Amino acid sequence: MSHGRFDNPVVAALAGIKDFFRKQKLTNRLKDTDLADGKTILITGANSGLGFGLAVDFAKRGGRVIMACRRQIPESGEKVKKLSGSDFVEMRHLDLSKLDSIHAFCDGLAKDNVKPDITILNAGVALAKARKTDSGQEEMFFVNYLSNVILTRLMFYKGLVPLKNYSALPRIIFISSDSHQGSSFIDYDEFGKYIDYGTSKGISNYSYFKLLLNTYAVELSRRLNNGEFKAGVNVICPGPVSSNIIKEAPLPLRMVLKGIFSIIFKSPAEAAKAVVYMSLSDDYESKTEEYLHMFNPKKMDEKVYIPEEGEKLWNESMALWHSIDNKAVQSKKAGNVSSPKNIVGKKENIDSR
Repeated sequence: MSHGRFDNPVVAALAGIKDFFRKQKLTNRLKDTDLADGKTILITGANSGLGFGLAVDFAKRGGRVIMACRRQIPESGEKVKKLSGSDFVEMRHLDLSKLDSIHAFCDGLAKDNVKPDITILNAGVALAKARKTDSGQEEMFFVNYLSNVILTRLMFYKGLVPLKNYSALPRIIFISSDSHQGSSFIDYDEFGKYIDYGTSKGISNYSYFKLLLNTYAVELSRRLNNGEFKAGVNVICPGPVSSNIIKEAPLPLRMVLKGIFSIIFKSPAEAAKAVVYMSLSDDYESKTEEYLHMFNPKKMDEKVYIPEEGEKLWNESMALWHSIDNKAVQSKKAGNVSSPKNIVGKKENIDSR
């Protein structure tokens, strides 16, 4: 049976307090001159928390910001415009718990010829108990892991990531958590299956699904950059962020955690800085499979880097996607740079079961 690093939310929060006081080696590497002029930045889950902080920061730096959210449209976008002083901000609906919404979102980007230079996969949920999506998966597994697989696959299929004729190498950044460290190996007997759980297992699953996400990110980088560097695929833990991710926790627990969050944890604007640094700094030009824990470079859990684990996760994820989504096969109709063959290089076909 799979397990994550923590199964107690208070212990997890206290670990975040330790991170808060940890020395940040690269804090001074983010410069005011790290601008986003001429760049299009896509941020999922940008209506609140870290995503909102990122949207404001990138807009201030001159970027065209696309806020992909399932709620608070257009209010959050208008707030970002006001705080940043930029009108180059737009909101697009994206509900990562629904397959049709992911398809419609990618279709809309393709129709409008939107090709993000920087894609930040930030959206996530933390649930106190299991909840089933329309496609039959548990919601935290689907939103925190599988939806990111589907979204990135569709973006490549539809040529939405500019792998050719770019002014700068595109960057894809997965927002993760250092709590993935110490999670178990991936349990494929339960992979993609709906399994009921309560608060303790929900906390455990959160860090376990981050291990899945990080393993996928590394495997995506391997396949994408096989023999020729095309894009940076990197992972970052922004550290403890004061956000509303605990909104579905039981009330007594929510009050305790909210108190810890408000006193010790970073504001979204402060936590966003490390992500902006990884997104814009020349330090990460032509780099891939890198990991930052806030402003500290480090290694992810060693299991994330095992090629056989990455390949198996890729194949199982593609098989699961095709088993639940009758539009997945249609997405193979892609041309030129976004075709499956060009993405995977010499490895097996992208749709391998």
